[in-house]
Amino acid sequence: MLKHLTTEAINPASESLDDFTTYEIVQLINGQDAGVAQAVAKQTQPIADAIDVIADRLAKGGRLIYFGAGTSGRLGVLDASECPPTFNSDPKQVVGLIAGGPIALTTAVEGAEDHPELAVQDLQGIQLSGKDVAVGIATSGRTPYVVGGLDYAQQIGAFSIGLACNDNNELASRCDLAITPVVGPEVVSGSTRMKAGTATKMVLNILSTGAMIRIGKTFGNLMVDLRASNIKLHARAIRIVGAATDLGEAEADQLLKRCGGEVKTAIFVYLADKTPEEACRLLEQADGHLKQALRTAGEGSSPA
Repeated sequence: MLKHLTTEAINPASESLDDFTTYEIVQLINGQDAGVAQAVAKQTQPIADAIDVIADRLAKGGRLIYFGAGTSGRLGVLDASECPPTFNSDPKQVVGLIAGGPIALTTAVEGAEDHPELAVQDLQGIQLSGKDVAVGIATSGRTPYVVGGLDYAQQIGAFSIGLACNDNNELASRCDLAITPVVGPEVVSGSTRMKAGTATKMVLNILSTGAMIRIGKTFGNLMVDLRASNIKLHARAIRIVGAATDLGEAEADQLLKRCGGEVKTAIFVYLADKTPEEACRLLEQADGHLKQALRTAGEGSSPA
């Protein structure tokens, strides 16, 4: 029942919210948000365990699949959509599904979350397999769409992860690993797009970023696999090459052009004194891990 969920409870700190000044409203919401990071911190171990599984599956050709309804589904789609431009990942490698389909990203699709069979259809539609990781996201921990999806994931052998913001939630018994940042009652009762949404966004950021780091998408803390698909990202690519090589802007830009715009290749070419073709071959042998490839080539092991 909803009344037993902490995310649906009345928050005593905001019972007189409509009498607050605007300043007091901002102060209260900000103060309540301050506890979200602490709730996520308590889930460090399961999050770390999830990253290891996700990275292993991605390295072996599997995918990371998020699915949820409402805010939870939107956040999953958002995280998935940001992986290609950030890490130059294949758009099919991290996938987000939302109950009700793409239209539900901007328009509420009433009742879509109440049908577990719709999640099965959506997961079958993307051919979920035993090689994949399926992350079911439901603040309440009881959304039928997510429960149905996790049950299906387990049936076919995909590694299943349940992300919820309430203790003793139903997802925990329907998945291989549970992540449960408990954020408590919302400032506006039941408005889980707030603290619960923030916690969900934080966890998803960590999952995808951590997994991408583990499969070699960074060099130190530099995003060396980014896709320079617009002016801003091209400028960032130049800065990253410059940071890793100590080259000036013009030289870094020239090196990037020589390497087909590939940041990782450009850095390797400079640090290992190789041709772009040799760099690509050695990086492929190292499964894309720049630092590992440089060590193999007998060169530096960290960014300048």
